Amino acid sequence: MLTFAAASLVLIMIPGPDQALITRNALAGGRRAGLLTMVGGVLGLSVHVGAAVLGISALLIASATAFTVLKVVGAVYLAWMGIATLRSARHTMADDTEGDDGGNGDGAQKGTRYLRHGFLSNALNPKVALFFVTFLPQFLPPGGSVLPRALLLSLVFAVIYLLWFSTYVITVDRLGRVLRRPRVRARIEQVTGVLLIGFAARLALQSP
Repeated sequence: MLTFAAASLVLIMIPGPDQALITRNALAGGRRAGLLTMVGGVLGLSVHVGAAVLGISALLIASATAFTVLKVVGAVYLAWMGIATLRSARHTMADDTEGDDGGNGDGAQKGTRYLRHGFLSNALNPKVALFFVTFLPQFLPPGGSVLPRALLLSLVFAVIYLLWFSTYVITVDRLGRVLRRPRVRARIEQVTGVLLIGFAARLALQSP
């Protein structure tokens, strides 16, 4: 269990689409936006956990067509988010003072949008399915019922995910006064946008 937890933490800490989107939304909407994006990411993970338990993920990876369709949709979504972030950076750079989008006026509609960002980032990523089908079984008992153990390990992964990104969001939020200065925020958005497009390209080139 400790080995699985340590390996999971390392995997979660590796920069990826989750971190890029959470950073983007935490800067745009504050702590609440970052946390909602994180919760959406966990919900996206739960889709693959359920699919792996039911054997759907294995079928998805075995089917080249299904894998390709999912990865193309996921890549297009990440690329779209990257382009939107670059456009946001251009508008931010044009501002002389900070705007009022720091998260104080978030409504239910914006909250749903942040949840959706995190959810789709993971739910449309076949690499997440690949993780739960290839990495998780290494820590399951060779015989007997593996369902309880698989669910427990998935829960451990989700808890580590929540703890890590909660700390990350709080850190970004506490540095918000500096990070949300128009020029600083614009540079971060530019880097984030390029990273998201890069993640999209890497996902598009991913093989089953």
